[in-house]
Amino acid sequence: MPQPKKHNSHAERQAAYRKRQREALAAHLNEKGLPPLSAISTIPSRSRWHQAMSSIEAQMMRIEAEMEAYYDERSERWQQSDKAEEFDQKLEDLRAALKIVTEWIA
Repeated sequence: MPQPKKHNSHAERQAAYRKRQREALAAHLNEKGLPPLSAISTIPSRSRWHQAMSSIEAQMMRIEAEMEAYYDERSERWQQSDKAEEFDQKLEDLRAALKIVTEWIA
């Protein structure tokens, strides 16, 4: 037995699909705490970008604190090793990126 049709035409079916896609995107942005997209694609969504960059900044600050704690908890011998130098370079790169993000938000 065939399944009954939900839509009278292909156009109605496509419109329903586009509506579901818009609702899914809006729910995804809402879940992440971001404002909705601009209604017109040529208008910048500065508030959404600012919110996203603020979230990135908070995440990067958390990672920086964790990396510092990790480094401080290691032995003196480890802190003088080549691995520690590589780790320290990654931490410095993170700090440089964090500075850029912080300046972008300001």
